[in-house]
Amino acid sequence: MFNNKTILITGGTGSFGQVFVKKILSKFKAKKIIVFSRDELKQSIMRKKFNSDLLRFFIGDVRDINRLNEAMWGCDYVVHAAALKQVDVAEYNPTECIKTNINGAQNVIKASIEQKITKVIALSTDKAANPINLYGATKLASDKLFIAANNFVGGKNIKFSVVRYGNVFGSRGSVIPVFLSQIENRSKYLTITNPDMSRFIITLDQGVDFVIKSFKRMKGGEIFIPKLPSITVKEIADILAPKFKRKIIGIRPGEKMHEIMCPIDDSINTIEFEDFFLIKPTIQFNHKFDFSNTSLNEKGKKVKIGFEYRSDNTTKLSKKEFTKMLKNFNESK
Repeated sequence: MFNNKTILITGGTGSFGQVFVKKILSKFKAKKIIVFSRDELKQSIMRKKFNSDLLRFFIGDVRDINRLNEAMWGCDYVVHAAALKQVDVAEYNPTECIKTNINGAQNVIKASIEQKITKVIALSTDKAANPINLYGATKLASDKLFIAANNFVGGKNIKFSVVRYGNVFGSRGSVIPVFLSQIENRSKYLTITNPDMSRFIITLDQGVDFVIKSFKRMKGGEIFIPKLPSITVKEIADILAPKFKRKIIGIRPGEKMHEIMCPIDDSINTIEFEDFFLIKPTIQFNHKFDFSNTSLNEKGKKVKIGFEYRSDNTTKLSKKEFTKMLKNFNESK
């Protein structure tokens, strides 16, 4: 899939980019990997870490379409991972979030079309489904832009798709590192927003593998959603520190009790496969695809009208699975 191909990843120095680059280098014989990001320090650290002649580093911002055009010249595939992702930060800095997550997404699309990229996948989030915070709203807008882009490619052979998944295990700002810090610092109690709050859980490795496979599956216009287990805040606390006292602090602004990845209103367009869901585009394209059959010849079937995929109605993450994820997380630090 990626052999002898040039791949660009926006926001490439982030957690996802680090694992993505590692997997591409180890599993494929890529021609070149271009890491596009704003942070020169992270790029310097990443350059030393991988020490590969296949890596190229571009300082740039997705808000700058001219720089994107320069970076994408000669590329085959693009992964769009750059975004402002902190829910509370987005609430206090709405225009900056819009500039990066919406305007930046449109710049990636325009540059991809101009540079005749073959396949583009944009990373999304469960917060884009029925959003109640600005971050989720901007990512929903981004999703819509990437899906609609398939109608603006003209005669060019370019496909745009989206991958949506839940909370990455141990990601910055999530509850797990907060609890671990409180345990390490011997705090008087764990601060719990709501014990019954649930979240989908995915590891970085799983997320990267799903994106790579989605490149193989995609026809253009789909939203790919992996089937994931979930866990409640109370269950996390019980595993990490069963004897610690707890203090309920309430749900923070912009948070939901349970996350959604396939909204009920999208059930008419949702197709279930063995290990993932696919939401087909709601708009008509110039081309007509049978989205119930992926490019890997995987067969899916439509879900029932009224189906909704939420973190409180999926399979539960077991203590054994959580402990294994925690071990891998600690070893990767």
